[in-house]
Amino acid sequence: MPALRLATRGSALARAQSTAVADALGGGELVPVRSGDGEPGDKARFVRAVEAALLDGAAELGVHSAKDLPAAEAEGLGLVGVPAREDPADAYVGAARSLAEVRGGARVGTSSLRRRAQLLALRPDLEIAAVHGNVDTRLRKLEAGECEGLVLALAGLRRLGRDAAVSFAFEIDVMTPAAGQGALALQARTGDRPTAAAAASITDRTALVELTAERAAVAALGATCNTPIGICARLGDDALELHGFAGLADGSEWVRDRIAGDPGQPAALGEALAERMLAAGARELLERAEAVG
Repeated sequence: MPALRLATRGSALARAQSTAVADALGGGELVPVRSGDGEPGDKARFVRAVEAALLDGAAELGVHSAKDLPAAEAEGLGLVGVPAREDPADAYVGAARSLAEVRGGARVGTSSLRRRAQLLALRPDLEIAAVHGNVDTRLRKLEAGECEGLVLALAGLRRLGRDAAVSFAFEIDVMTPAAGQGALALQARTGDRPTAAAAASITDRTALVELTAERAAVAALGATCNTPIGICARLGDDALELHGFAGLADGSEWVRDRIAGDPGQPAALGEALAERMLAAGARELLERAEAVG
């Protein structure tokens, strides 16, 4: 089988992730795509651009950051693989060794409503600044004094070799990551069996089980990019543990829950967590958050 063409975003992080996938496959050609139409910060436009490259035949395999891939994929495409996952935790970059050490009233940067909501739920005294751009751009803004700290995905920092910038990582029951954070989702055209088989050959069972549970929970909650929600699964020796957070972006109200169950039924466990969170008031919170967002 000839080397696969891999559709990817053109950012340094996306290229690093796609190169790792190509290496795992034994070789491949990266096909960078344009971001497509959409508002700045609209990650869905990157997903659409990669999906368009697959549907147009410009590539066989699409490489996505799993947290960006909507529960409903484009018609004619399917999720065919999930490589080994990087640590899904969020990380703090700045002069502090814990959130308690962050100065009162400090300006902390993030572009994520989910991180904003959880930071303010923990520390309502903080000033949360909307800091956009790729990882290096955000780090430069920190160095320029636009903020005193940043919250970024630990996975992205590690994949770019920027581990040294990390001050500390949040525990997932304190700052619950986005569904799919740290994981990659491989997508192909429906019916393309050779590509699906290649993707399956580099799929990691733990990552697949965790991502399946997380995506099921998000779908059941009816979450969108305007809803501050965190869902993170961790597969242990005997059970699959799933953490959930939903709240308002100002940190004033939220719902947290945790559930553990059979790792052989990850989708059912994700749906069970969503049902419990909805029963605790998550639907109302998400509707209010959506209306504000």
